[in-house]
Amino acid sequence: MGPESALVLVTDDDPVNRMLLSKLVEREGYRVTEAENGREACEILESQTIDIVLCDIEMPELDGYAVLERIRQDPKLTGIPVIMISALDDIDSVVRCIELGADDYIPKPANRTLLRARINASLGRKRLQDVESERVRNLFARFVPEAVVDQVLADAGENLRLGGERRIASVLFSDLRGFTAWAEAHSPDHVIDVLNRYLSTMSDVLLDHGGTLVSYMGDGIMAVFGAPVEHKHHADLAVAAAHAMVVDALREFNNWVRGEGLGDGFRMGIGINTGPVMSGNVGSERRLEYAAVGDTTNTAARLEQMTKETGHGILLSDSTRAALGRIPGELVHVGEVTPRGRKAPIAVWALPASEGVAAAGLKRSL
Repeated sequence: MGPESALVLVTDDDPVNRMLLSKLVEREGYRVTEAENGREACEILESQTIDIVLCDIEMPELDGYAVLERIRQDPKLTGIPVIMISALDDIDSVVRCIELGADDYIPKPANRTLLRARINASLGRKRLQDVESERVRNLFARFVPEAVVDQVLADAGENLRLGGERRIASVLFSDLRGFTAWAEAHSPDHVIDVLNRYLSTMSDVLLDHGGTLVSYMGDGIMAVFGAPVEHKHHADLAVAAAHAMVVDALREFNNWVRGEGLGDGFRMGIGINTGPVMSGNVGSERRLEYAAVGDTTNTAARLEQMTKETGHGILLSDSTRAALGRIPGELVHVGEVTPRGRKAPIAVWALPASEGVAAAGLKRSL
């Protein structure tokens, strides 16, 4: 962000001071807009894209402290650098401004060299913050739907940690049947190409249905619906995603596999369970991952493994069935089973891959 593009908001109730400060800023090549009091400054901040604020402390309407607090409390404005204008001997006011979140201060009367240095330094820090924020946003967009990225980042806060929360959500595990044996008979290049094609195809389906991609485990995928952002239709979305994966997306993927001469295609197994999960970022300061853990997650993983034994491509727990807003009429009651790691049996249902809910229609209706 060079001087020719940066817009500086100069706020001072004294017209002479405001004019002198604006002239100094303009002489450095920056664009300037002026406010004669704190209230007008807040109105300008709401209506224009301001890159940096120079703000006097003592003003009518709203003083500099109030303007600073409003900027720091507004998620849309909090990243704007604020430099306070203060009398040289007003150290207590300067300290208070710094504690409220001011980036810097300039004593009156403003010195041109000092003004240039303070503005350039503040804009430089903002530029780095903007680059990092965009990098983080792009990173989060790989795991959560584009529509909720900003909400996820707002919930995470400045440290980009999603604190541990208990959510009622639906967890989905999927696995590509026969891939391990197929991989042993093919070159590494082909294995990685096929795996990336499969994961890309299925990830698009999950994200399009509002799911959060938690992890890839070889050819396995874990996704959660209803966390980190709540959604009252999380169970419906999970089932719709599973249906779309097993029917349309798998058909598309297998057609590609056959077209490339890489085999006859694959089958899938999917398990879905609904209940409380503990969700948040886990890891170290150097590496963080989003996780959704608990018995609900463990049971979903067990259900996916049970698809190998039952012959059904999609299994869901009775808790998922109970949470559905629309129960597919062709659900098959598999029976009472006790997944490994649980003491009590649970009722398990199957969604035939060629019947049940139409994924695209359900997604549009929600």
